[in-house]
Amino acid sequence: MSEKTVSEAVNYRRSVRVYDSEKPIDTAIVKKCLEQASLAPTSSNMQLWEFYHITSKEMMQKIAPLCFNQNAARTAQQLVVFVVRKDLWRKRAKANLAFMDEVFGKNNPKSEQRSREKVARNYYGKLIPFTYFDIFGIFGYIKYLMILVIGLFRPIYREVRNSDMRVVAHKTCGLAAQTFMLSMAAEGYDTCPMEGSDTWRLKRLLGLPFGAEINMVISCGIRKPEGVYGERFRIPFEEIYKEV
Repeated sequence: MSEKTVSEAVNYRRSVRVYDSEKPIDTAIVKKCLEQASLAPTSSNMQLWEFYHITSKEMMQKIAPLCFNQNAARTAQQLVVFVVRKDLWRKRAKANLAFMDEVFGKNNPKSEQRSREKVARNYYGKLIPFTYFDIFGIFGYIKYLMILVIGLFRPIYREVRNSDMRVVAHKTCGLAAQTFMLSMAAEGYDTCPMEGSDTWRLKRLLGLPFGAEINMVISCGIRKPEGVYGERFRIPFEEIYKEV
């Protein structure tokens, strides 16, 4: 099976609702597509995501009802649950700082640090904690009021409340999910993103901590002809494209 170009993969990808039970898919290829998904753009390189690759038929049978027994879930060969882990921001920031140690060397005196190193260490050591830290949403609103005042005088980043950072984390996890689906399409595999699920029960089934959130469940397999529900419809491009 030859891989498709990006344009071919984009056009091939459809939300497939019914998969062929006679056509299994290679777990290793799905895992490779998830590795490619981990290269998706991510805000501040924080990578606040986890990918749960479901290959066990027993687990899939437990998950399908939690996706309301959608055809895409019931007939899938494999599932992937994309999980947002905003609660891991401290760990991810430390990982980026550790990477700085590898790139620039460890324990360099500030007087010997290049400007790029100073900016990077300040970003992950001070700015990220300031942005992500919150206590029951209280500190977030204090930051928000500070930003409102400063924003009167100059452009400034305004998404500093807990709800704002949650949106940021879900957006970047969505980029990973889309990258995964296009990677699967390039392999000739089909997917369907499913937001319709009981996320609380799914979290409990997967043993996820309180701070984790389900971004989406993606079913995987090989399409049956009836698995694509009709011709693709999109709003005319001229209505959504704005050149400024």
